[in-house]
Amino acid sequence: MVTPADAADDHAPDAPIDPGFGVYVHWPFCASKCPYCDFNSHVRREGVDQVRFAGALVAELKQTAARIGKRRVDSIFLGGGTPSLMDPATVGTVLDAIASEWTLAPDAEITMEANPSSVEAERFRGYRAAGVNRVSLGVQALNDTDLRALGRLHSADEALAAVEIARATFPRLSFDLIYARPGQTPALWEAELRAALARASDHLSLYQLTIEPGTMFEKLYEAGKLQIPDEDVAAELFAVTQAVCDEAGRPAYEISNHAAPGAECRHNLVYWRYGEYAGIGPGAHGRLIVDGRRHATATAREPEKWLARVESWGDGIDTDDVLTPDESADEMLLMGLRLVEGIDLRRYRAIAGRPLDPSRLADLIAHGMVERLGPHRVRATREGAFVLDAVVADLAA
Repeated sequence: MVTPADAADDHAPDAPIDPGFGVYVHWPFCASKCPYCDFNSHVRREGVDQVRFAGALVAELKQTAARIGKRRVDSIFLGGGTPSLMDPATVGTVLDAIASEWTLAPDAEITMEANPSSVEAERFRGYRAAGVNRVSLGVQALNDTDLRALGRLHSADEALAAVEIARATFPRLSFDLIYARPGQTPALWEAELRAALARASDHLSLYQLTIEPGTMFEKLYEAGKLQIPDEDVAAELFAVTQAVCDEAGRPAYEISNHAAPGAECRHNLVYWRYGEYAGIGPGAHGRLIVDGRRHATATAREPEKWLARVESWGDGIDTDDVLTPDESADEMLLMGLRLVEGIDLRRYRAIAGRPLDPSRLADLIAHGMVERLGPHRVRATREGAFVLDAVVADLAA
């Protein structure tokens, strides 16, 4: 990444930033389960009653709106699972419900995740007509061997065709790639990344492959049947990523996300700037301000369980915890220090009810883990970004 230490100062404005309000809608269904994926995704061979699920999503939206009151929606994100398996009519129903319950900002960003295997031009035109103005494609790799190893259902040619369809249909386009894959060298990754940037939009999400608990890759890794690059090679791959993206005018604005200036994903910035967001659908998480207190919500993960709860009670909430000021402040640190712009110390103080410990901050600055950006803002350095959890733990203690 362009680490915080390398970023230009114009990424870190001194004026307070309104983090905004977002709505996340989770569509949990996939055509197949990828072996690396630990997201809340489910395969239903018998099909999905989309009318019924759409009705439940609308009901949960209405219940949430009644609870928190009026908001201006700056961003909507349809995630999954595979939201591009939704019928355009289902998408339209959900987006219409959001617009009817809250005020939609005139320039609201409305993103849908899509897999190349489910991309059709007519279907995409239906999503655009429903209101989607940004698509995020799960390309993941640009060669068929690695795509098969990742359990993806599309080929590299199909992925590139999907990129062109998306580019022709939506005002904004992003796509994801996974790197640090088995057998991947810095030279191979550089060639693939340059090819992606030649086709790419204004935004790329570039994730290092990690072995997540409960996945098929974890079983293979523990059995010695899967090897990923060691830490030294992973660091080289990371350095290649930053250098190539910088050269292409797509610097990192967050640890794994790169964009042309002004093309950052607004919805993800709501998360990283520790804004307020509603989580709708099976397994969705939210952070809601209710009566002046921040609530951490999570809905039931299993789709049919969530559906039954919503149809019985109006929402599928499984947990609803009121966060203490210290818990909220710790979350703000963990999210905000991922950003090139860092965190606003004034907002931290407002959330925590106290400033960051000046001696701990000074110690981390002295050790090159954190740096100041003017009087009101700090960010992680290159060295601090590599050990971000430890930096946050030191600051939060």
